[in-house]
Amino acid sequence: MEQSDAFNISILASGSTGNSLFIESDKKKILVDAGLSGKKITSLLQEIDRRPEDLDAIFVTHEHRDHIHGVGVMARKYHLDVYANEKTWQAMDPMIGKVANEQKYIFEMGKVMTLGDLDIESFGVSHDAAMPQFYRFYKDGKSFVVLTDTGYCNDHLRGVIKGADAYLMESNHDLEMLRMGSYPWHLKQRILGDKGHLSNDDGALVMTDILTDQTKRIYLGHRSQENNLKELAHLTMENILREHDLGVGEAFQVFDTDPDKATSIFSV
Repeated sequence: MEQSDAFNISILASGSTGNSLFIESDKKKILVDAGLSGKKITSLLQEIDRRPEDLDAIFVTHEHRDHIHGVGVMARKYHLDVYANEKTWQAMDPMIGKVANEQKYIFEMGKVMTLGDLDIESFGVSHDAAMPQFYRFYKDGKSFVVLTDTGYCNDHLRGVIKGADAYLMESNHDLEMLRMGSYPWHLKQRILGDKGHLSNDDGALVMTDILTDQTKRIYLGHRSQENNLKELAHLTMENILREHDLGVGEAFQVFDTDPDKATSIFSV
């Protein structure tokens, strides 16, 4: 990696079955979430020519299984530091097996910490977990925002995440597919509620408020396998951005993610 690159990113997996992404700078290599088996995460890293042995840490967003499934095994096998807020630690501790105390770090919501040459800001979201938080990564005037599990995005949150160079933004479901689909009513209510997930339309409308000239890449994340289609999520995002006179394909590009295939590494 050339020193001129701020940092590199690959979304290893994003979807309702498992989530993990890889970030590397000159000094650090980290995962955000490890919601697949250790074996699967290792194979996804191999897809981008990276090795788990070189990782330094895992940042956890919340304790749902599709975000923590491999946290314990990866931390133990590769002696990784794990960062999460206190309530998330309390919720996930019994679910991930033993992690040595010296590998456990508290990263409270609304704080900024420095890890090597990266500054990392945590922010709270509205989701049905103990204390869910996501992250904005900064280096050399560039930044990347991860936001994939929230029922809505209030003005304060929009301010926190505005103007990043790249986003992983939730496009969880198509409203009509969810309403007409086979999920039981209580599950549909959960997904549609304030502590559920952003729809394709919701995610796109958030983007219309937070895009600036700085923004170059939008990745669509946490797509439901049952209540969405890749093409539909992509089309909805592009159409709504165009309706707001935002230059899709000119100033910035929209990219898809997959639940079991890593994106190519991109530089921010």
